[in-house]
Amino acid sequence: MAWTRYQLFLAGLMLVTGSINTLSAKWADNFTAKGCGGSKEHSFQHPFLQAVGMFLGEFSCLAAFYLLRCRATGQSDSNMDPQQPFNPLLFLPPALCDMTGTSLMYVALNMTSASSFQMLRGAVIIFTGLFSVAFLGRRLVLSQWLGILATIAGLVVVGLADLLSKHDDQHKLSEVITGDLLIIMAQIIVAIQMVLEEKFVYKHNVHPLRAVGTEGLFGFVILSLLLVPMYYIPAGSFSGNPRGTLEDALDAFCQVGWQPLIALALLGNISSIAFFNFAGISVTKELSATTRMVLDSLRTVVIWALSLALGWEAFHPLQILGFLVLLMGTALYNGLHRPLLTCLSRRQSPGEEGERQGLLSGSRTPINDTS
Repeated sequence: MAWTRYQLFLAGLMLVTGSINTLSAKWADNFTAKGCGGSKEHSFQHPFLQAVGMFLGEFSCLAAFYLLRCRATGQSDSNMDPQQPFNPLLFLPPALCDMTGTSLMYVALNMTSASSFQMLRGAVIIFTGLFSVAFLGRRLVLSQWLGILATIAGLVVVGLADLLSKHDDQHKLSEVITGDLLIIMAQIIVAIQMVLEEKFVYKHNVHPLRAVGTEGLFGFVILSLLLVPMYYIPAGSFSGNPRGTLEDALDAFCQVGWQPLIALALLGNISSIAFFNFAGISVTKELSATTRMVLDSLRTVVIWALSLALGWEAFHPLQILGFLVLLMGTALYNGLHRPLLTCLSRRQSPGEEGERQGLLSGSRTPINDTS
C-alpha cells in the first residue's frame, strides 16, 4: 500500500524532529561561555534546566490538543474527548517518573556521546518486558524473550565500544561509564512510567496529545520549583557550574547572554519535542506502531551519522555491531519478524492484504516518548 503525501510528511517530521531533539541538546552541552559575574568560560552543563525546557515543549502539546478539538467541533471524532471522566492527578505519578528519568538522561548526555545515548535507551525493552510480567500479569512469547536477550547483548557491545573508544578531555572514561549507567538507570524509571500509564491512564481513553501535555504541565511546574533548592544544594565534582551546586539556572541564563547560540539550541530542543510527540502519535494512528518503531531506529542512525560528521565523537566498528544487535532485539520484541516470515513462507492471501500490525501488547511505548 503506497503512502500518501501526508503520511510521508508525518514520517519525515518524526524522523527530523526526533533527531533534532537529541542533537540540539548535545549541541548546547558542547558550548563554553562565561557565567555570571564574569566567571571564566565553562561548559554549558545545566541538565535540569534543559529538562524544564523539554517539559515546556511537552506542555505545548495541550495547545495542539485544544486546537484539534476546536477543529473537530461538530464532527464525530470520539478521539478528542475521553469516553469517561478522569482525574488529571492520574498523570502525576507518570509525570514524576518522566521528570526523574529525563533529568537523569540529560545528566548522562553531558558525559557520553549522542549516539551511545540514543542506542542505550533501547534498554527500556528489558525492563518494560519484566515489569509487564510482574505488575500487569502479561505472558511474553518466545520472540519477546529472545528480543530481551538480544537487547542485553547489544547493550554489552555498545558499552564495550564506549570503553575501547578514544576519550578526550571533555569525555573521560570514568564519565562515559557513569553516563552509560545513568542512561540504563533512567530506562528503569521510564519502564515504571510505562507500566503506570498502562495500568491507570490508558483505560480512560485519554487523547495522547492531552496526556503528553498534562504530564508536561506537571513536570514543568514541579521541576521549575525544584530549581530553587537545587541552586543551594552542593554537588561537588558532580556539578558542572562554578558554584558547585546541583543546578544554577542563573549561570545558565548568563551563559546564554554571552553565547546566544545556546538559546538557539535550547529552542530547537523545546520545539522539536512538541513536534516529535505529535508526529509520533500521528504516525501510529495513520500507519502503524511498527512503522513508528522503524522510524525511531532510523533516528538513531541519523544522530550517529551527524555526530560523526560534526566531529562530536570518534567512529568505532563495534558500534555498528551493537546497533544491529539492538535493532534485532527491538524487532523481535515488537513482533516485526512475523510479517517478514509470513512474506517469505507464503504469499499473503487477499483477505489479509493491507492488515496493519501494531506492536505486541507488551511493548507499548510511553505516551510522551522523549528525545
